[in-house]
Amino acid sequence: MKEINTKAKQNTTRRRILKTIGYTAGLSSINACSGIGSSLRIQRSYTRPHSREPFLAPRIARNKIVRVIVGLRPYRPSGFVVKLEEYDEKNIIHNYGHGGGGISLSWGSSALAVHEAARLPVNQAAVIGSGIMGLTTARLLQDAGWDVTIYTRDITRHSVSNVGAGQWAPTSVFEEGVATKAFEEQYKYASRIAHHAYQNLSGANYGIRFVENYYLSHQLGEEAEAYYMRELPELFTSVADLAPHEHPFPVPYVKRTVTMIIEPATFLRRIRDDFLLTGGHFKIKNFTSLDEILSLKENAIFNCTGLGSKALFKDEELTPVKGQLVFIPPDPSIDYLTVGGGSDVTYMFPRSGEILLGGSAQMDDWSRNPEAEVTERIIEDNKKIFDNLRI
Repeated sequence: MKEINTKAKQNTTRRRILKTIGYTAGLSSINACSGIGSSLRIQRSYTRPHSREPFLAPRIARNKIVRVIVGLRPYRPSGFVVKLEEYDEKNIIHNYGHGGGGISLSWGSSALAVHEAARLPVNQAAVIGSGIMGLTTARLLQDAGWDVTIYTRDITRHSVSNVGAGQWAPTSVFEEGVATKAFEEQYKYASRIAHHAYQNLSGANYGIRFVENYYLSHQLGEEAEAYYMRELPELFTSVADLAPHEHPFPVPYVKRTVTMIIEPATFLRRIRDDFLLTGGHFKIKNFTSLDEILSLKENAIFNCTGLGSKALFKDEELTPVKGQLVFIPPDPSIDYLTVGGGSDVTYMFPRSGEILLGGSAQMDDWSRNPEAEVTERIIEDNKKIFDNLRI
């Protein structure tokens, strides 16, 4: 960083020299006490593609934690399921198993599910599940003329979707080499549809905004080789690999993009309200067997139960991936996202009402209890990044 040169010009008066020396010495003492160093530091200037503000660091500390929550991602190595199954007079259209990409893929995967029902007579439809897939499926069915009832065990604000981080990035959806090429094309198609739909809804009303996202890594390509970044580059703007002098982060490799962030609580509430205003209905019901589902009066039934499909439809491939999130109070000055840079899954997403710190990815763990050691690791990983920003 730039040093302030306290050496006065030769024609400067002795009084001004002494004043300058005393001022700088005082600053040096303050800096030394704070661990910053012996030279005066000033705000560095970095070129930013979206924000006009300087980088600032979120203030992360254990005593600032306001809540810790856990969610279970419904993951299938071969990818999510969208298909129609016939049961005598009933038709069940599946739309589940989206891993860590449920919010990102919602409109696209739900559009595929509604398309599966194109040959059915438009009438009454049942949607099972009130998370992101259930709500977006229901809204698209309404747009197509269906009379829709959502059957759900939990109201929307208690759904797994409301635990989602919300960055638009269809990540951790499938395993390359396990999923078929046909599935990969389906995934890309759903991603493009969903991205377009979210763009159309961008704004405070639906809790969607564009923001800079910085992928931090200690090894070249560590974070930047995500499938969605490699295969769907047209869905991200201002993409660049940054040199060390172009960013403030304390890691050797940084990739920048501009993408959307969706605030789940705002978005889910607004889509729920849209569903109700368009004549939709909710019924609280917990299904424990396929027979109970088939007893519904509706002949077209959309299965959006996420992990519930493992028991209801005997999907043995479906696996929970536990994710833990830590929240601290909001800071309107923080206007960028970070992903990576820690010892494990690490990210920081600012929301209007809080700052989200993540995370974890614990495969085949059904526990919904936060773990103290995971919270500690999340805080330490993020604190290490932001306590050392070059600003």
